[in-house]
Amino acid sequence: MSINSTNISLPLRLTFFIFSMVLNCMGIVILQLSQENIGYDKLGFLEAFKDLPIAFISLFAVNFISKVGAKKSLILALSIVGICSFILPFVEVFWFYKLWFAIIGTCFAIGKICVYGIIRNNITIEKSLAKTMNNVEASFMIGIFVVNVGFGWLIASEYSEYWKFGFIFISIVSLVTIYLLSRITIIEADKNLENNIFSSLISFRKTSVILFFFVIFFIVLTEQSFNSWLPTYYRNHLKVNSFFAIQASSMLAMFSYIGRIITANVIQRFSLVKYFTFCLVCIMFLLSIIFGIQYFGSDQSEISLYLFPIIGLFLSPLYPLINSKMISQIESQKINTFTSLIVIFSSLGSSVSSITMSLLFENQILTFYSLYILGAVLIIFCLSTFYFKQDYLKN
Repeated sequence: MSINSTNISLPLRLTFFIFSMVLNCMGIVILQLSQENIGYDKLGFLEAFKDLPIAFISLFAVNFISKVGAKKSLILALSIVGICSFILPFVEVFWFYKLWFAIIGTCFAIGKICVYGIIRNNITIEKSLAKTMNNVEASFMIGIFVVNVGFGWLIASEYSEYWKFGFIFISIVSLVTIYLLSRITIIEADKNLENNIFSSLISFRKTSVILFFFVIFFIVLTEQSFNSWLPTYYRNHLKVNSFFAIQASSMLAMFSYIGRIITANVIQRFSLVKYFTFCLVCIMFLLSIIFGIQYFGSDQSEISLYLFPIIGLFLSPLYPLINSKMISQIESQKINTFTSLIVIFSSLGSSVSSITMSLLFENQILTFYSLYILGAVLIIFCLSTFYFKQDYLKN
């Protein structure tokens, strides 16, 4: 069965749109709080309060979702996000940001497992699954774009001191999504199929699966190096104002959205492996140009302001492509557990990225920003080559 109907796909896209905004407002929060004499060392660990709960909660969330059901679990997660986002503008203390991101991370772990489970339980064909995942994940990029443009406008306006009230918009969208979810009927997984999590984990001890998780780790590490820290890099290294830094970064999200939409529409015509490799080569080429400009022609480094967003065209398809390839091979009764592992490795990649970037910014080694990311992409290239080889030998 396929979930092509609008009444089902729309809530899933809105769900990723919401979680995208609350997860990727980190760049805005870092940018604003860094002007309030909060050090980058503290801000760097702020992301860990979002990502570590995602990793910790994921496995425990599997049993909860299996018993309650994906639809009810998703509605619960969105309800909590909506309430917390409504409260945030009225709280001034820094510790609440830590608590807020921890709650958001927990809800995202539940939400992502639910969305992936719904997709996998209705689609079995690899390329159809890849198309659907790219479409749903594309809304994640729109969320990044909207949060950057919206907050950027608030910060640049005469109402800049009220920038946190932008989170009320997220509460409203959450309410709309909950309403749409409550009115649809979805096919739930059998609640009795996925009882023993640890036996499922043991079954994933294959070389190809382990390589897959490491590829996921470094893809997210690379994505977060852009999503959370690019505005601060633009402001500190390229010396542009906060508004332009945020808007320029939002273009990365827009190009990423275009990249996923293009992928969703053309992937039926290409090999997933060749398309994935093509995207990686393009990213490495662009990063090499940027590093060369920064290192050998620092007076022209402003050009990188326009080159960084183009990377989104090729970076954004990587995550849904390799996810769809692996998920299509996983038994439906194990998909929740497997998705929880994807969430764990993704959150670890995000945390390691933010901590590493905070060290680079704290020590003012911004010249090596693009080189650091290029190193991560080279690791993805090597690991994915071994992964695809293992997958080919298995088949």
